[in-house]
Amino acid sequence: MITTTPPADWRDLQQQVGRILRECGLTVEIERKIATVRGNVEVDVYATETILGRRSVTLAECKHWAAAVPQSVIHSFRIVVADTGANLGYVVSKAGFQSGAFSAAELTNLRLVTWEGFQAEFEETWIHAYLRPTLDARLERLIRYTEPFVPRKFMEVDDEGVRRIRELLDRHEAFATLLLRFSVFGEDFFKGILDLPLRTFWPEMAGKVPDEILDACAYREFLEAAIAHGEAAITDFHEALRAGGVEP
Repeated sequence: MITTTPPADWRDLQQQVGRILRECGLTVEIERKIATVRGNVEVDVYATETILGRRSVTLAECKHWAAAVPQSVIHSFRIVVADTGANLGYVVSKAGFQSGAFSAAELTNLRLVTWEGFQAEFEETWIHAYLRPTLDARLERLIRYTEPFVPRKFMEVDDEGVRRIRELLDRHEAFATLLLRFSVFGEDFFKGILDLPLRTFWPEMAGKVPDEILDACAYREFLEAAIAHGEAAITDFHEALRAGGVEP
């Protein structure tokens, strides 16, 4: 799952759906008005992407209702998707769908999903397009500082700097190993991505990696905790370098 945080209301559901699509590499507009042969319509989420010169349009209708979505809503949205020439349409429902809704979506390019189901549809793409690159961009220095080949700057520090850097390497070695598994490099080198929570599948990390990282049950929460911990570790390395007489 990308996140365990449920949308607070209908507007937040729109924003969260749009956010995931945007992080997956799509260009997103919220509440876009579109002209069709039947008149102007407004869609909750309008997203486009171009792959190898082919443009694709995805629409999403977001229903933060207490009741299941009825068949009539699906019929109406099916017409919108057809009239706009969209490639794919999602109806994202907080409370699920009435049985007739699924019949109305059969043999069409509509997907009827809950908030959790929508995340599942895009989880693999989100990890590839957002989680891995974000970790690399924000924590690349930490990966470089902890790799087997000692950075040249580390060889220029005085004895006090060496002592502090060695302490940091011991402290962050396990976390750096974890980062490699989630990095862009890890996507090619390791098969698949680790399931969450990490404490269940990588128990030997207990005591070596912060609890908020080990116990995260969704990848966004894992990403946020990993970045916070990793950036603090980078700051520690920079302070150790300065203490050893070297500018980072």
